[in-house]
Formats: sequence, C-alpha cells, structure tokens
Amino acid sequence: MPDWYELESACLDCRGCALAETRTNVVFGVGPRDAEVLLVGEGPGEQEDLTGEPFVGRAGKLLDDMLAIIGLDRRSNVYITNIVKCRPPQNRDPLNVEQDACIGYLRNQTALLRPKLIVCLGRIAATRLIREDYKITREHGQWVEKKGIWMTAIYHPSALLRDPRKRPETFEDLKAIQAKIRETCTHTYSELPAL
Repeated sequence: MPDWYELESACLDCRGCALAETRTNVVFGVGPRDAEVLLVGEGPGEQEDLTGEPFVGRAGKLLDDMLAIIGLDRRSNVYITNIVKCRPPQNRDPLNVEQDACIGYLRNQTALLRPKLIVCLGRIAATRLIREDYKITREHGQWVEKKGIWMTAIYHPSALLRDPRKRPETFEDLKAIQAKIRETCTHTYSELPAL
C-alpha cells in the first residue's frame, strides 16, 4: 500500500478518466492524517477546482459552520475528501466511470487514515459507500457498520443552501454524529464541546 506522499503524488498525476482533461487542480483532501472522522463528498466544484481544496465555496463555508457546531474543524480533527478528485463539468454528478476510475484513491486514503466514522455528504457519496439504493431523504442520520467503521450520511451542504427547511433535520444528524464520536473516538475531542 502506498504511503500518503506516494498516494497524493499518484493522484495529482492521474489521467484515469476524462475529468483530468478539464481540471485546474486535483482536489486530494484536507485535514489531519490521524483523524478518526472522515467526511466524503461527491466531487469538487468550481472554487475547489481553483484552490485544490475540498469544500471551500458557499457549501464549504456552510460545512465549516456545521462542523463548528459540534466541535469539528478541517484543520484539527476531521479529514475531508470526495469520491472523485477532479471537478465534473458544470458541477454535474460524477459519472460511474469517473467514480470507478477514482475510487481507489479514496480506498487508499481510508486505509491510511483508518477512521472510526465516515460521514457521507449527500446522496452520491452515500450510494457509493453505504448502499447502492440509499435514500438520503429517508435514511440520513442512520448508522450502519461496515468492516468495523461506522457510516452515516447527511444532506450535502449545497442541498441545505437550496432548501433551508432541511436544516433542522441536519442539526439533529449533527448531534447524532457528535454522540457517536464521543462513544467511539479516542482523540477527536480534546475537550468536549457543549451543544
């Protein structure tokens, strides 16, 4: 298995699908490489493609605010990445062939990180990582265990920007994530945040 440096170098040089032709930057991931919580979105958008960092546009600002509510931060205690590492044109959903070309990077990131929890940000990540027929509107916030890792999905921050009525449900999901972290993680919280 490659180490972090080898994996990131291979990812930055990847030409495995057509997205490589239109990208500005590969968006590998951000966060401490001993994080117990892994957040996975579907793919980079325009701002992410320009900066090379996941979730930095409007949805990224909302995600940072959501994480802060439960004492999480991309620089200190969670790792954030996507299923595909290059921006799909016009921010369309990544095609299966693109996901297939890229999924090995996420699998290796997960193997190196060895997270206790994976939080899928939105439907695409949930159908790829949890179950093919996952229904985000019905199943968000529910936990499943796969290969010793607890997994859940919440609404993608961009969905919350489009439909703010989903925010109360998402707040409940965040509280459940915080409870699961307290139950299963050893160093995510140096001091426990209060809700």
